[in-house]
Amino acid sequence: MKVKNIIDQDFCQYKKPCMTIVFPSCSFKCDKECGESVCQNSALTLSPDIEVDTYMVVKRFLDNEMVNTLCCAGLEPFDTPKDLNRLISLLRFCECDDEIIIYTGYTEEEVNKYFSWIYAYKNIIIKFGRFIPNQPHHIDEVLGVELASENQYAKRIN
Repeated sequence: MKVKNIIDQDFCQYKKPCMTIVFPSCSFKCDKECGESVCQNSALTLSPDIEVDTYMVVKRFLDNEMVNTLCCAGLEPFDTPKDLNRLISLLRFCECDDEIIIYTGYTEEEVNKYFSWIYAYKNIIIKFGRFIPNQPHHIDEVLGVELASENQYAKRIN
């Protein structure tokens, strides 16, 4: 699978330490809807893609004693759905029921329509919603971190 980065201990994405996989692709739907470049992660497109073996990513996560939550973020995890699905599938195949968080700019309705396979997995948290500039930030109760737009929220799915 291709990634931009792997952060072994991340303390910014969730109320507990997590390992973050930075996904490499995005359709820039937030920019398109705003009519201007607003993506806070657009600089990631300049970073080189790193080819990693999905099994090695899973092993790296399982061997990491500092974390028991995996965060899929970066650009847009759902824009590389095969890699996202394979990663989650391998974790669950290894009998790992740890929390998996997916940061997405898609709405809940879009995820339901285009990525319904995600609902087959348990212990998943999805942060929904596009970034909209010039909105008040708020603390999300599920994630325990600040989100950048009022329309963004996290939801546990099972």
